[in-house]
Amino acid sequence: MNDETPSKPRDPASDVLWGFWYPALRSDQLHGQKLERAMLLEVPLVLGRDAAGKPFALRDVCPHRAFPLSLGRFDGASVECAYHGWQFDAHTGQCRHVPSLTADSKLKCDRIYAGSFPCEERDGYIWAFMTNPEGRASIPSGTSAGVTAEAALPPPAPELPTFSPRYQIARLSADLPCSVDHGIIGLMDPAHGPFVHQAWWWRSRRSIRDKAKQFEPIPNGFRMSAHAPSANSAPYKLLKLITGEPATTMIDFVLPNQRFEQIRAGRYWLSSRTTVTPIRADLCRLDFVAAWNILPWFPLVSFIIHVLGPRFIRQDTEVIEKQALGLKYGDRMMLVDDADRQARWYFELKAMHLESQRTGAPMRHPVSGPVTLRWRS
Repeated sequence: MNDETPSKPRDPASDVLWGFWYPALRSDQLHGQKLERAMLLEVPLVLGRDAAGKPFALRDVCPHRAFPLSLGRFDGASVECAYHGWQFDAHTGQCRHVPSLTADSKLKCDRIYAGSFPCEERDGYIWAFMTNPEGRASIPSGTSAGVTAEAALPPPAPELPTFSPRYQIARLSADLPCSVDHGIIGLMDPAHGPFVHQAWWWRSRRSIRDKAKQFEPIPNGFRMSAHAPSANSAPYKLLKLITGEPATTMIDFVLPNQRFEQIRAGRYWLSSRTTVTPIRADLCRLDFVAAWNILPWFPLVSFIIHVLGPRFIRQDTEVIEKQALGLKYGDRMMLVDDADRQARWYFELKAMHLESQRTGAPMRHPVSGPVTLRWRS
């Protein structure tokens, strides 16, 4: 694809990336033995905590009559369907009891399963490993049929990097009325800031200047190498003023939907992760979490995140809502020059990952080595 070739993202419904962790709920949304509903990748989920507090995620559909399991009861170990009382192990989905069966029934309950998904808790989020739409156990591509149960386990859920034992943490979220593709390429777009996020504390049209950033490949993604932050951003100027140290920032994008940013200034640091998670083909959710040790005794960073952060996100949401008016007539896009190169890499990474899954061959990386991109913003 050359720099002026129109590009159309592939159908998000057919290109959903399975075999990855996605944040389903905030940790504080699960209380006691109460069941909660969520939707990920157009798959309905029921989530809860067992008697020991460990989270679980089942497909919110009883395999008997498709009744939502979230409307049933939970005793700390098994989820009971409210329609006929079938009971399922909260973690494996295995059927434990069918009340209507007689003693001489030949039906083997333990061969019946509700869909289940590996579940972990990290950074104040409940993560679900989305194996496939049905929640069947799956063996990672490239492994043999005789693979052990341990080898078939998913990798650990994502975790926000932190760099000292004591820090503060904050979280924000917003619904984005668009496909995950448009949400993600909007997340990594470097050129819209002076137009969408105009503010005295961020950017203005008068602040547009030449930028040059070096990128390098990383597993399942790409990295904007550590560099001095943009001189036309007030928060970075303030950070240097507070710490007295030159600051650097490094930004990673990793499939399927994660953007990490690390800002370092001497012993001070701020680490953030933004995810764009597909809920439906036309809806995704942005989750932002940040941890920092900058002036823990003074709520400056907390103010920026909790007060200015929602405004920043709201501006992006409003743009996406307006963009949806045009997308109704087709989502053909023109990805041009270096400013849109990250979006092109995202589509190429996604396509190459899907091809690797289909063929079992190692995934080819669209970024062959360090490269410098230049744009104005």
